[in-house]
Amino acid sequence: MKILRSHDRYPFWPVTEAPPFRWPRGEGLAFYAALNLEHYAWGEGMLDELVPQSPAPDVLNHSWLEWGNRVGAWRLLEMFRELGLPLTVLVNAAVYQGAPGLVEAFRAAGCEIAAHGRTNAERQADLGPAGEAALIAEATAEIAQQEGAPPRGWLGPWISESEHTPDLLKEVGYRYVLDWCADDRPIPLATRAGPLLAVPYPQEANDANAIVVRRMTADAFADVIVDQFDEMLRQAPGNALVCPVSLHPHVTGQAHRLKHLRRALSHVAAQRDRIWATRAGDIAEVAIAGYGIG
Repeated sequence: MKILRSHDRYPFWPVTEAPPFRWPRGEGLAFYAALNLEHYAWGEGMLDELVPQSPAPDVLNHSWLEWGNRVGAWRLLEMFRELGLPLTVLVNAAVYQGAPGLVEAFRAAGCEIAAHGRTNAERQADLGPAGEAALIAEATAEIAQQEGAPPRGWLGPWISESEHTPDLLKEVGYRYVLDWCADDRPIPLATRAGPLLAVPYPQEANDANAIVVRRMTADAFADVIVDQFDEMLRQAPGNALVCPVSLHPHVTGQAHRLKHLRRALSHVAAQRDRIWATRAGDIAEVAIAGYGIG
C-alpha cells in the first residue's frame, strides 16, 4: 500500500503509555485555562463573526470583538481571581496599543503572558517564509519589550501554521507551541533546531468553536468543561494528562454565559487538591525537563 505523506513531527504513541514524568502534585491531571486577548483591524483583514460579515467596515462584528476587551475580559479576570485559578493569557501583540492597560492587569494578577501573533486580522500560513518569520519576530519583540522577557509559548492566529512554523518558533527561542491538538499529553515536536514541546490546547472545550461555530448554548458548554474534567480525572492516575479550556472574552465574557462558566470552573476549583491547577508554561517546563529535551 502507498505510504501517505506525513509531517514527521512526532511518531504515533498511544495514550495508554505514560510519559517519563509526573506532575508535581495531584493524581495525574494538570488543568489550565487559556484566555485569548485579540485585536482586529478596522475595516480590513479577518474578523471573528457573531453574524455573517457585512461589507467593510463591519461595525457589528468589530464592535462585538471590542466589547470583549472593554468588558468581557475584565469580568473574566475578576472571576479567575475569585476562584483562585491560574490563567495563561494568549496575547495578540497589537492588544498593547489597541487596549492599553488590559494585558498589564492580567500580568499584575500573576497570569502567564504567551504570544498569539500580531493580530487575529491575519493568518500566518497566508504569508511566505519571510513574511511569517517577520510576523513571529515582530510579535515576540513587542511582547518582550512590554513584559521584560520574551514569551515562552505561542498560539498562532487562527491556529494557522505553514510547513515551517515549528522550526521558526524553535529557532527564535520558543519553549512550547499550542497549535497541535493531537494528544492529551505534552509531546515533543521534531524541528530542524531540536525538539519543541507541544502542549495540549482544546478544540472541543473551546468557547469560540463550541458556541460561535457550533452554536452550543452556554449551559451546554459549561457541561462540556465539567464532563471533560471529570472523565479525564478518572483516566489520569498513573499518567500525566492535561485538561485545558480555551476562552475568548467576547464569547464567555458575556454575562449570560459567564454565569454558566463560573459554575463549571467552580467545579474544577473545588477539586484542586486532586489536580495540578497551573499555567501552560509551567506544564511545558515540567515536561521539557522530564523528556530531557532542553
